[in-house]
Amino acid sequence: MKLAGTVHVFGDHVDTDVILPTHAIVTTDMAVLAHHCFSGLVQGFAEKVRKGDFIVAGENFGCGSSREHAPLAIKAAGIDCVVAASFSRIFYRNAINIGLAAIECAEARAHAADRMPAMADLEACTLEIGGRHYAIPRYPPQLLDILSGGGLVPYMKARLAAAAH
Repeated sequence: MKLAGTVHVFGDHVDTDVILPTHAIVTTDMAVLAHHCFSGLVQGFAEKVRKGDFIVAGENFGCGSSREHAPLAIKAAGIDCVVAASFSRIFYRNAINIGLAAIECAEARAHAADRMPAMADLEACTLEIGGRHYAIPRYPPQLLDILSGGGLVPYMKARLAAAAH
């Protein structure tokens, strides 16, 4: 699975309340979630994102509450991949479950800048940001299948449909 886009940089300890303000978690309308993504931190963030873009952040990305709305808002805004030095464990798994790639790579944050080009090859375990190359952890095969399938629900629907035939 290969991903490509441009970078949007964030710092350390970006919590789910910053990703999606609490007043916006009362809906599952993806357009509304996208509109409010990072709205308290970056004016017009969703309008700056192009489909396939990356977030590159520091330590403890997605800390705070365990709500699934935060990675949903990121994905709805058009982000395909979040690269961070580390993730809140619940955010990490919620991201995978909704088909949002989450890559731990501490070195990438030190050299990343807004609007740099980024590419990731999840099968080859490589990441390139702004011309610098990084090795990234290998996803277990089932998690890679979930990401490639668009998230846990579409992945399971496809498996159940295949088993029925």
